Amino acid sequence: MTRMRNTLLLSGLLGFVVLSFVVGHAVIPLMANAQSPDTKVSYAPITSGDYKIDPAHSTIGFSIRHVEINWVRGRFKDFVGSIHYDEADITKSSVEFTAKVESIDTGVEARDRDLRSPNFFEVAKYPEMTFKSTSVERKGKDSYILHGDFTLKGVTKQIALPFTITGAIKDPRGNTRIGISAQTKIDRRDYGITWGHTLAAGGFDVGNEVTIELNLEAVKPAPKPATQ
Repeated sequence: MTRMRNTLLLSGLLGFVVLSFVVGHAVIPLMANAQSPDTKVSYAPITSGDYKIDPAHSTIGFSIRHVEINWVRGRFKDFVGSIHYDEADITKSSVEFTAKVESIDTGVEARDRDLRSPNFFEVAKYPEMTFKSTSVERKGKDSYILHGDFTLKGVTKQIALPFTITGAIKDPRGNTRIGISAQTKIDRRDYGITWGHTLAAGGFDVGNEVTIELNLEAVKPAPKPATQ
């Protein structure tokens, strides 16, 4: 009886292993097919018009040196922006955006509260930072520099944003989407943000140079159907 029970148990276990193997190998091709075929993306031409920055798929990020050994990264979560794109002459395009400084997020709430305080951004007095372009400069086939007025903590200065454009793509709703990547550096002291201390070994506990990194998706709505 014991031998029969062991035989049945072994047979059942073997059957389970075989079934798992067969099912697993049947599922893997199905999962692979969900992303196949692996073809090169064919981008559509970027057409003229007004594009809105999509906050759900965009990041306004920054990084700053901490005690000269590491980088603290953060982002602003609440922002709006628009791009007017001129297909015939991209240098005639323009960009505007506004971010709520209170929406700063470095992943540490205590630090974020300090950044909102008068030690840094003083958001109660200066709730927004803004950018408004003044010109676009072509630097190569797909590379450009965006020049404009950047306002932070009541101070406005000209900055340059080297950027690239990817796209266009039609999303499932028929909207046109483009991607923009840009990076630049600013000195926080230029905007009256000076809190920090010198380290005994040299350098600062909070760096003065801030790297700004933008990864944006902008959307132009699909044309509305013509009324009959």
